Amino acid sequence: MTKKDRYNEVLAWFEENNPMAETELTYTNPYELAVAVILSAQCTDVRVNMITPGFFTQFPTETELAAASHEDVYEIIKSCSYPNNKAKNLIGLAHVLIHEFKRQMPSDIDELQKLPGVGRKTANVIASVCYNKPAMAVDTHVFRVSDRIGLTTNARTPLAAERQLVKFIPDDKIHKAHHWLILHGRYICKARRPLCNECGLTRFCKYFSKINRIKSQPFVEN
Repeated sequence: MTKKDRYNEVLAWFEENNPMAETELTYTNPYELAVAVILSAQCTDVRVNMITPGFFTQFPTETELAAASHEDVYEIIKSCSYPNNKAKNLIGLAHVLIHEFKRQMPSDIDELQKLPGVGRKTANVIASVCYNKPAMAVDTHVFRVSDRIGLTTNARTPLAAERQLVKFIPDDKIHKAHHWLILHGRYICKARRPLCNECGLTRFCKYFSKINRIKSQPFVEN
C-alpha cells in the first residue's frame, strides 16, 4: 500500500464513521477557546470543562481577565496542571489581546504565537477550530496515532509530523482530521494498550500489521 493509498483509506474511514468530529472542549468564542486550550496542556479536557464555567463567570472577557490578580486566577484553575504558570500566561494573554490586537483574537498562526501561553500547537487549534484554517495541531495523540498507522514516517518532532500530515491531507479536511486523530488516540489507539480489537483501521495500520507479523513468527528454542 502506498502512502497516498493509506491516507485515502484512513480519511475515508473517518469520514464515514465520525463525520461530525469536533473538539471536546466547551467554548463559545475564540477567547474562551484560547483559555481552554491553554488550560488543557497536560490536563484532560474533562478537567478543563469543569474549570471553565466558573472561570468565564468571573472573567467573561479579556477585559476582566487583564484586571485580575494572579491569586484570583490561580484559585479558580488550581485543580489543573501547572496552575501558577497558566495563571501568569492567561493574564498575559488578556493584556496582549487588549493592547496589541484590539480585543480581536488573531487568526494567523504567527500572530497567535505572540500571545503568552500560545505555542504552535495551541495556535493551530485556534486557527483550525475557530477559523476553519488548514492548520494541523500535533499533540501527543496525533503524534502517536499518525506514526502507528503509518501516516508519518520518521517524524521525530511534532513540527515534522505536522508537515508530513498537511502534505497529504486535503486542505478542506485538515481541520477535521486533527480531531479524528486526537479522538482516535484518546479512546482507541491508546498509548499503553491500544484497543486494536475495537479499531476499524487495522487493515490500513502499519502498527497492527507489525504486531501480527511478530505474533505469527514461530518460536525457536535454542
